[in-house]
Amino acid sequence: MGEGIGLNTNNPAGFWIRFGALLLDALIVGVPLVIISLILTGGSGDEIYTNIISFLYTLLLPIFWNGYTIGKRICGIRIVKVSDGLPPSLGTMLLRNVVAGLIYGFTLGIAAIVSATMVGAREDKRSLHDFIAGTEVVHERL
Repeated sequence: MGEGIGLNTNNPAGFWIRFGALLLDALIVGVPLVIISLILTGGSGDEIYTNIISFLYTLLLPIFWNGYTIGKRICGIRIVKVSDGLPPSLGTMLLRNVVAGLIYGFTLGIAAIVSATMVGAREDKRSLHDFIAGTEVVHERL
């Protein structure tokens, strides 16, 4: 138990740093994926491979890379479990990405707007998908 309970809870990452990490992930990972997809499919509009790789990136990289994606690492923030401050597990990331994604889709994006508002307004900066998965996004410790 190297991290310990609650070591990161007083340093939550806010809206703009999380948004910046998301933009960096889109630029560094998303744009090359779209270009490769266009080359492989000849521009047929079939984005299934891009969607699968993007999904696996956001699902698996935080599990294997201590709560980071490339954008989060550059911004100095990471995903941790609220219960113990450790990086997320596969079950945690499935809740965070799949279950929350379904909720965002079923509400036609209204829940995503509520979630972004929560990150901006709440003291703990936790979003809807953080509550669903029991996670938080924190600044890495110096």
